[in-house]
Amino acid sequence: MSGVQKIYVEEADDGSRLDRWFKRHFPHIPHGRVEKLLRTGQLRVDGKRAKGKARLESGQMVRIPPLPEPGEKPPPRRISDADANFMRAMVLYEDNDLIALNKPAGLAVQGGTKTSRHIDGLLSALAYKGTPPRLVHRLDKDTTGVLVVAKNAKSAAWIGKCFQNRRARKVYWGVTNGVPRPMSGEVKGYMLKGEGEDGREVMTAVRHGSEGAKHARTLYQCAAQAGKRAAWVVMQPLTGRKHQLRLHMHLLETPLVGDRKYSTDREFPGGLEDKLHLHAKSLTLPHPDGSEIYLEAPLPPHMRHAFELLGFDANATIELMDE
Repeated sequence: MSGVQKIYVEEADDGSRLDRWFKRHFPHIPHGRVEKLLRTGQLRVDGKRAKGKARLESGQMVRIPPLPEPGEKPPPRRISDADANFMRAMVLYEDNDLIALNKPAGLAVQGGTKTSRHIDGLLSALAYKGTPPRLVHRLDKDTTGVLVVAKNAKSAAWIGKCFQNRRARKVYWGVTNGVPRPMSGEVKGYMLKGEGEDGREVMTAVRHGSEGAKHARTLYQCAAQAGKRAAWVVMQPLTGRKHQLRLHMHLLETPLVGDRKYSTDREFPGGLEDKLHLHAKSLTLPHPDGSEIYLEAPLPPHMRHAFELLGFDANATIELMDE
């Protein structure tokens, strides 16, 4: 393992993207590791955080954190027995290609600023023949439910293509503050990363043509309602944008209960826990052999409580409309 390095950008590299510059200097470091170094602020330019697309200028100083030497395997992360048992208890399904986890609320999928404990850092507890599984998609920190990790590079590529080609069918359950009108339909439009009043990152709805905007589509259906106070809403995202479901329920003026980023002045029904009521209920993946893998996660305790309090039958048959 090398020590911290400080490398000055040469004239020949003036205008280069930071991530490409790094790859030329350290070709043995995988791209995912580079992204993590950038995200966690370990790779810096002139002492400041930077993104991979940042353009370098000659004379700038790039701080390189300790890196494994070519051919050197990074030391395995030490996992406590408690964390190992915690991860194993999350397993819903496992085969030769993947592991499906039932992610709890409050646990981040990846690390970041002020986040040291996360699923990515605990995956070595589920290692097979010394190789930990790898992430292929993500859930928000406070969202619960089905999270898939791949056991090898081949399955990671296959699952990744399922998500990219929209062949993975994702179904989420949520409890909304109020009842959506209409009771079923589609929310679609463009969304863009912005900043809320408190300075936190939020997604906002924008017009078509806005720079950096991405199109998002969600099918939804109200499965049950408790008067006008709350509803059990089943959602199927047809795109995979950050905070997509949370923003779309907010745009219907019925935000998810416990969502502090996309909320309303209307108080949610009394007795419900102040946690995000959004659950990745099921995931269907087409297998290369022509079959399908269906993965389903039970409701977390705070949503079971909400269903009982509001009189929703979690065993009711729900038929989501197709695209």
